Amino acid sequence: MTTQKKNKSKKQQNDDLGRSHHHNNTSHREAPRLEIEIVTLSRQGGRTYNEDVHGHWHDERYVACLVADGAGGHGGGDVAAATARSSVLGGFSAAPGLDEITLRTLVEQANRDVVARQAEGGKLAGMRSTVVFAAIDLENQALAWVHSGDSRAYLFRGGAIVARTTDHSLVQQMVAGGMLDEEGARLHPQRNMLLSALGSIEEAPDIAVSDRMRLMPGDVLLLCSDGVWEPLGDECLVDTLHASRTPSQWTEQLDTQIKARAKPGHDNYTALTLWVIPEEEDDATRLLPVEELAQPGSA
Repeated sequence: MTTQKKNKSKKQQNDDLGRSHHHNNTSHREAPRLEIEIVTLSRQGGRTYNEDVHGHWHDERYVACLVADGAGGHGGGDVAAATARSSVLGGFSAAPGLDEITLRTLVEQANRDVVARQAEGGKLAGMRSTVVFAAIDLENQALAWVHSGDSRAYLFRGGAIVARTTDHSLVQQMVAGGMLDEEGARLHPQRNMLLSALGSIEEAPDIAVSDRMRLMPGDVLLLCSDGVWEPLGDECLVDTLHASRTPSQWTEQLDTQIKARAKPGHDNYTALTLWVIPEEEDDATRLLPVEELAQPGSA
């Protein structure tokens, strides 16, 4: 377990690829105070390399989280995903906000940045990446997210899914048209056919921005690549959440269930979960607020 002991404003928190678990426990003293705990999981699954990335950033008011799933092979897809992460987190940290224009502009810029890297040629020429990005305003207890592709954001409240992104994919279009249900879409042979991703030159990618949502103590946010939701389905996400008391327990359950259910050669899988810890849970792991950590000479 790695615990974040020092946080600096305007610093991107970008986790290494392929690390099994990375625990970042960050407390923010607000009025009323929200206690935030983030745990991440990323594995290569049945592939020989990992094209998924995740990252997060925060200052005293905002928390930002991201998952991106690259395509294009080693030296391509992973570069596209890392480029998207750097672009979105860097742009948000420079000018944070939850409004639709801010969030949409971040993903539009990330698309341009991926396209610019494609021009270097070779393995980069055909690279693409999904992205899902969530921003939290701790002061106003608000959440909004933006995505392109089939990496998802889920908001759980009272153990139930109360909001979820809608994939930019062929099978999701078939669900919208009444030709498939959600379970059929998850198992469909063309389930990996995307209608939108970053790295699009000819046509701008589809970008969906959520409404501003209230964030409450006890809420759970999940960002994940299709390597998580595809083998598990929403019902398993809910069941494993009910069986977990902490975010680290939940990510361990997700990891176990994916290994048990996924087919040989299955996709990379990445999950970033953010729990809003109720104040009465005094046994939760917490750190001092940011302003109390930045002491001269601290490590």
